[in-house]
Amino acid sequence: MHRGFMLGAAILGMLAVMIGAFGSHVIKQHIDPTHLDIYETANRYHFYHTLALMGVAILYRDIKSKWIQWSGMMFIIGICIFSISLYLLAILGDDYKFLGAITPIGGVSFIAGWTALVVAILSRKDA
Repeated sequence: MHRGFMLGAAILGMLAVMIGAFGSHVIKQHIDPTHLDIYETANRYHFYHTLALMGVAILYRDIKSKWIQWSGMMFIIGICIFSISLYLLAILGDDYKFLGAITPIGGVSFIAGWTALVVAILSRKDA
């Protein structure tokens, strides 16, 4: 799992940079400021949780627990649902507002990931 989370974080980080650059150099010229703000929010949370996933991968070496595993999985799911739904909403426009209804599921996944991380740390016997 440690290697899987590390690899996942590396791939998601690479994608975050590429998607951010695409937004900055290409998308920016074709969408209005409101949708650009949505795109930038998606990219910001994509980055935050990629770094969180890297932290989980590092912690997993010392804290091998189901809570750490859940934390990493929830961060991955959150990026996929939260960020991708916002990227698509920003690019496709208001005709696809239904994507905004999916976004909170990703947000809840992020919260679940952080909560699982708290539980993993608090449940350590040497803590």
